Amino acid sequence: MTVEAGRVAPDVHRTMFLSDLHLGAHGCRADAILDFLMRNDAETIFLVGDIFDIWDPLILHWGARHDRIVEILRARAAAGRRLVYLVGNHDRALVGLAVEDWPARARLGIGVHRQVEHRAADGMRYLVLHGDVCDARLLRFHICTRVGSRIDGLLRLLDCGLRALRLRFGREARGPIEMLLRALNTVLYRSHSHERRLVALAEAAGCDGIICGHFHLAALHDDHRRRYVNCGDWTDNCTAIVEGWDGRLRLLSLGGEGALAVPESIGAPGLSAASAEVA
Repeated sequence: MTVEAGRVAPDVHRTMFLSDLHLGAHGCRADAILDFLMRNDAETIFLVGDIFDIWDPLILHWGARHDRIVEILRARAAAGRRLVYLVGNHDRALVGLAVEDWPARARLGIGVHRQVEHRAADGMRYLVLHGDVCDARLLRFHICTRVGSRIDGLLRLLDCGLRALRLRFGREARGPIEMLLRALNTVLYRSHSHERRLVALAEAAGCDGIICGHFHLAALHDDHRRRYVNCGDWTDNCTAIVEGWDGRLRLLSLGGEGALAVPESIGAPGLSAASAEVA
């Protein structure tokens, strides 16, 4: 794979897990995604659901940066990288579509899966899926996804109207509505019952842990008998999970205001260590 002139070659990991890019939604942080992809690559790239959000948003938000993200993923697949797409609730329209029937702007040349198993270099087995299957029963209805997408889009459009005020406090400052949406999401999942339900799925499948997205709450811990790993998202937190050549999992963040704070290392005897880093 060639490297663009003037750019440093990206760090190449054994495996990379990205979720909730929400390409097409107003909240998508396309600049941050591009920055991350130019600095990070992997032999296997798992796209853990809600990569595209181009079917449900009130107003489609798509430009050259979004096209560039898709181009990079296509180029990596063409260069021999293994891309695995796990469908989420916002890109559910891909289920049942033949590869050639994907919308042109989203065409990656790969099929979609609901869940897969990943064996890490250290022998750990992970169930990989988006995570919406463990939502509360009401939230599993697709109508909730559609309504939620529209409300989120409207609020983020309103937040853009406050940008002049935001710039007084620095370009990277969070808008009040963005901060509110993030706080509400944290409160919604404060009991961590979704983590226990997902870990139970991994246990039932005979796996050592689970890797998911969906909840926009990045995590990497061993608190529920098995390892729970959440990639986070690229609307609010800008985080991803990578696996090193020794099987060690790390949570990478672009840092900056609002970046997720995670202990430098966690783990139990017999489990690989995990750490948080700035990508």
